[in-house]
Amino acid sequence: MRIKRIIDFIVALMALCILMVPMFIIYVVVRISIGGSAFFRQQRVGKDDRIFTIYKFKTMREARDAHKNLLPDEARMTRLGEILRKTSMDELPQLINIIKGDMSFIGPRPLLVCYLDRYTNRQKLRHNVLPGLSGYAQVNGRNAISWEAKFELDILYVTHISCKLDLKIFLLTIQKVIFRENVSKADHVTMTEFIGSNEQSKVDG
Repeated sequence: MRIKRIIDFIVALMALCILMVPMFIIYVVVRISIGGSAFFRQQRVGKDDRIFTIYKFKTMREARDAHKNLLPDEARMTRLGEILRKTSMDELPQLINIIKGDMSFIGPRPLLVCYLDRYTNRQKLRHNVLPGLSGYAQVNGRNAISWEAKFELDILYVTHISCKLDLKIFLLTIQKVIFRENVSKADHVTMTEFIGSNEQSKVDG
């Protein structure tokens, strides 16, 4: 695991240096088109249930109704936001999370803090490793499959983690990004919220 962390740090630092100019351009365009901060920040759960702040490029406006409640995701998603999500470019700021040690390139995706009390003991096994920019669930259905299916894939990864598996996921991730597969669940612009039962509602993330 120590070797993986060293590789993550070096590769993330190199990637950040190479992508600094395009990331700056995205930052400026997001600020102009969406307004406010160009970054979406949210508390997520990492290894050993440690809470950290994840960074993404913002893809939605902060539009609210007369009661100051956020409008549905579909009403707030911008055309630029759709492009960033489909190309996964909204995830680029997470290179900072990898450099900081919050995340790895490969691992279960970090999820919302409110989900902690909704997991079964088996599902909590996903927090035995650092969360990832991409993971086994992301290359095997991503947001097009159910939460339960994603968690089983996460657990499969945690219990069979290896350099060979990481490389396989990395190569499949490139394929998924190029062909823009399973970016969102059918009829939703974002993944549905995990309730811990069959009932689900929408959430940004």
